[in-house]
Amino acid sequence: MAYASNAIMARIKWCRWQRTQARGQHESDEWHAEEDGLRDALLNRDHSNQYRYAPPGMFMRYTMGLQDGLTLLRMGEVGRLYRAQDKGQ
Repeated sequence: MAYASNAIMARIKWCRWQRTQARGQHESDEWHAEEDGLRDALLNRDHSNQYRYAPPGMFMRYTMGLQDGLTLLRMGEVGRLYRAQDKGQ
């Protein structure tokens, strides 16, 4: 789980850096939405209803962040289970 959490935190930091490089408010808002999705995955939340009526790019980026974060968490859990099984044999 620590690997997955670290990977998500690295992505959140990447999104924050990208926001500083954004060429406009819309692009900055999209990076912020992706960051929110990643954070929500980490905290086991889903605020997609808050983005549903936002501009399509923002909803897409929030959803992408949430799905990527959940995938990273699942991969971390599978890796943990695999390592635990490996130790038992």
